[in-house]
Amino acid sequence: MVIIQNIGSYFLMLSKVFTRFSRWSVMKDLIIREVDSLIIRSVGIVSFISFFVGGVVAIQTALNLTNPLLPKNLIGFATRQSIILEFAPTFISVIMAGKVGSYITSSLGTMKVTEQIDALKVMGINTYNYLIFPKVIAMLFYPFIITISMFLGIFGGYMASIYGGFCTSSEFVEGIQLEFIPYHVSYAFVKTSFFAFILATVPSYHGYFLKGGALDVGKASTTSFVWTSVIIIITNYIITQLLL
Repeated sequence: MVIIQNIGSYFLMLSKVFTRFSRWSVMKDLIIREVDSLIIRSVGIVSFISFFVGGVVAIQTALNLTNPLLPKNLIGFATRQSIILEFAPTFISVIMAGKVGSYITSSLGTMKVTEQIDALKVMGINTYNYLIFPKVIAMLFYPFIITISMFLGIFGGYMASIYGGFCTSSEFVEGIQLEFIPYHVSYAFVKTSFFAFILATVPSYHGYFLKGGALDVGKASTTSFVWTSVIIIITNYIITQLLL
């Protein structure tokens, strides 16, 4: 029953996010600030993780190619498939649920505890649109993050394979090109779009409807991370079943 009520509150929040829009002169600055906080400041950690995980994927693939009859270009092939299909869109999104999701929940939760949201309501502002809509728009740039993750993941696999002596440069590049299906990239970005919306709205819900004091802000951030990750994984399963 509680879960059903929460789902109802979530969709009610979404309906109010896209009504009674604030002035563009105000909204523009809010969107730019959210793009900086949610997207630009996430590039560093995403780049670092993607590069080294790509290297790990390549090394593990190479170590499992024990049959001498298997071509070395399979290292590049497996790295490309792993990074594009699952690691970049899904694994990075779970990580972002911790970084971006916690930031959104804690910032809105703090405003709730300090009664800043109530003050905005008294001023006649649609707080749903004013506070949450800029985050949704900022996350439209999330595919940019995933593109960087895909590139650096494959590049990390390339560097690990070459300098680890597992294959030559030409073999790895040949593996990247082997049986390439452009639809897989489209599939990855479709998932990314859904994940971006989840990353913007689910943490916003937990922060906006926070109940309690300052101590509960931390609890809400943890709960937000758990639920955002669960919803991303479930959504990933459903989209994979439908599109693949």
